[in-house]
Amino acid sequence: MAQSLPHFRLFVTGATTSAADATVFSPYDRTPIATFAVADAGVIETALATASALFRDRARWLEPAARIDILRKLADRMDDDVEQLAMTIAREGGKPLVDVRAEAIRAADSVRGCVDVLRTQHGSEIPMRLNAASSHHMAYTSLEPAGPVVAISAFNHPLNLIVHQVATAIAAGCPVIAKPAERTPMSCFEFAKMLHDAGLPDGWCQVVVPMDHALSERLATDPRVAFLTFIGSAKVGWMLRSKLPPGTRCALEHGGAAPVIVAEDADIEKMLPMLVKGSFYHAGQVCVSIQRIFAHRSIAKQLADKLADRVKKLRVGDPTSADTEVGPLIATSEVDRVEQWVREAKDGGAKVLCGGKRISDTCYACTVLYDPPRDAKVSTLEVFGPVVCVYPYDHMDDAIDRANALPFAFQSAICTRSLDTALRAFRRLDATAVMVNESTTFRVDWMPFAGRRTSGLGTGGIGYSIRDMQVEKMLVIKSDEL
Repeated sequence: MAQSLPHFRLFVTGATTSAADATVFSPYDRTPIATFAVADAGVIETALATASALFRDRARWLEPAARIDILRKLADRMDDDVEQLAMTIAREGGKPLVDVRAEAIRAADSVRGCVDVLRTQHGSEIPMRLNAASSHHMAYTSLEPAGPVVAISAFNHPLNLIVHQVATAIAAGCPVIAKPAERTPMSCFEFAKMLHDAGLPDGWCQVVVPMDHALSERLATDPRVAFLTFIGSAKVGWMLRSKLPPGTRCALEHGGAAPVIVAEDADIEKMLPMLVKGSFYHAGQVCVSIQRIFAHRSIAKQLADKLADRVKKLRVGDPTSADTEVGPLIATSEVDRVEQWVREAKDGGAKVLCGGKRISDTCYACTVLYDPPRDAKVSTLEVFGPVVCVYPYDHMDDAIDRANALPFAFQSAICTRSLDTALRAFRRLDATAVMVNESTTFRVDWMPFAGRRTSGLGTGGIGYSIRDMQVEKMLVIKSDEL
């Protein structure tokens, strides 16, 4: 008898659904690995009504001490279940075990980061008694939860992104409704269960996977929602923002085509491991993955060849195998798209130094392209696949202009031994962060993380997200004793 698949039930208080269950498939071999309940319109309404009722009843708000206790217990539980969480991420998302273990450990640390914020954040005193009008007054502010949060997440970091969106909402004191990516919902369901096992009361964290896009839009744009946190495509994110009702705030995190400028004086051998990892981590399916490397013409081809030599040795395959370094793309349609984009670049004159072909229906070979056309899709759009492009340049300012030429603006990097060159790039690169001799993928969870222009709105990072989900409330006291 065939073994039944794990099933994730509705995670909405008191709800039932008429929608048929959906299946999660391994992105590597397309085998079914789990089923989950899908939310119909009634479930979405129940989730919104529950979150709204919790927030309106201030007697049921969670005190900071209670939130701290829950989050501490959650982090301890995640530490105990690192291997289980890692395997879930690898199976549903295709990220290799060597990387998902780090993601699971990092996620638990991010939960502890929420506790750190709660222990240190505070309001402020507003100066009074400065003139006749403010005599005999004192004023200060405190922080309150903004209201129900809807968190719409992406597939590429199915646990860590949920932590950044959901754990921060709980830390802020907000009831939250999480909508994970349809292809990778398992980590979110498991995380929500851990939250409630840690003591979170019913209804404070609900998980829904709506049956269609119209319901997802209804969830995100409902007037009862105080804050929308969205991680995903720019097209969808900006569309949702345009439909938010008055008063609803949001944070959007989209993609980019991260540039790295390699100066003539850069230490190539030292930079190579960073360039390889930053380009092919999670098969390039990262919003700040290295995509465009601008190298001084005197070293560009040498750099590209050395990079290709290393990339050829990367082991592509089953993400649950211990020796795999690069896994599959999330869907076969993505392999088709990357294949078409690389073919277009090759036909336009790009040199394929390695890769340039599909390995299977789900895996694409790690690819290094040398000097693709400026108007090729790999040069102008986010590849979100295992492809990196190397372009020669003659003058630093030309490289900076090309790095800034796209509508995306997220993290960027400069590789140089010169402080002046690094600072020149920092001043001129249109980016929210500039890394010096470090990958564009570098991130620690307490730093600001944000896209500019079409790449996003608002600032991510544990402390920044918690603050976004809160409002500042002022108390003014008048007394003759003041």
